[in-house]
Amino acid sequence: MRPEGSEKDALIVVAGPTASGKSALAFAVAEACNGEIVNADSMQVYKELRVLTARPSPADEARVPHHLYGVMSVSEVCSAGVWLRMAEDAIAAIRARGRLAIVCGGTGLYLKVLAEGIAEVPEVPKAVVDEGRGVYDTEGGEVFRERLAVLDADAAARLAAGDRQRLVRAWAVVTATGRTLAQWQAGQAGTSPVSGRHLILTLTPPRDLLYARIEARLDAMIAAGALDEVAALADLDPGPDQPAMKALGVPDFRRHLEGHCDLAAALDKAKQATRNFAKRQLTWFRHQMTADLVIEEFGDRALDQGVKAVQEFLSVSQG
Repeated sequence: MRPEGSEKDALIVVAGPTASGKSALAFAVAEACNGEIVNADSMQVYKELRVLTARPSPADEARVPHHLYGVMSVSEVCSAGVWLRMAEDAIAAIRARGRLAIVCGGTGLYLKVLAEGIAEVPEVPKAVVDEGRGVYDTEGGEVFRERLAVLDADAAARLAAGDRQRLVRAWAVVTATGRTLAQWQAGQAGTSPVSGRHLILTLTPPRDLLYARIEARLDAMIAAGALDEVAALADLDPGPDQPAMKALGVPDFRRHLEGHCDLAAALDKAKQATRNFAKRQLTWFRHQMTADLVIEEFGDRALDQGVKAVQEFLSVSQG
């Protein structure tokens, strides 16, 4: 549901799969409409992953204010709740400056909590989480999932045995609170915590062109130093459960750097994983998000459509 509110408090959301041109469209809108950009990509929050997450360039960041890009270390976890609180603060500050807030990203969960709010799950004691991790590591994923099924059958059925982070999270929440994550999440408000009128633009370019762009971008990332970035990440050793260690390209390029495969094989794996991810994103946007405008173009035509839609939206709002 989109909230009622002051017409001047507009919010623009630019969404779409990886490599669809979101950053370029958000940048064009910001330049045309006195805007500032707020990141809604779960991996672009990490400062150590500029190349592999295709973060906006320093030149673009100098021309247009960007927020929540590179603001956390890979040793930290940026949950949907953490992101939403940061995004609310950033949007409020942008509006206080009399400028247009533009949220840009492809992380469906972040966009969902922006639109619907989020349930406040109580903080789980670290001792409970550590206990769950210990049980998982000792008994293995399959046995741990069987244990979870006694307490939270839905989560156990939904999660893979190898998904240590989410399995332990589900187990820790129900163990500490007596309620499952799904029961806590059922308390979501269903309305956005950000007031005002929202305009949602979703980029859904043709799949064959999107896949070609994904492959070309990964080739360019290698040339731009992606392997050095992954090597530096491994040196930091943030831990296998940290989200940044599962960023697209990181697992495959780590295997290459550790001598398990050549670069060509690692690159092929990374391209396949990214294509699969983009396919899942397209499905999510098709079924889980209602856009005001779906843009099925690349390049200048997409930018023209998006900027025109925002200008018309703002004109109606101000009128």
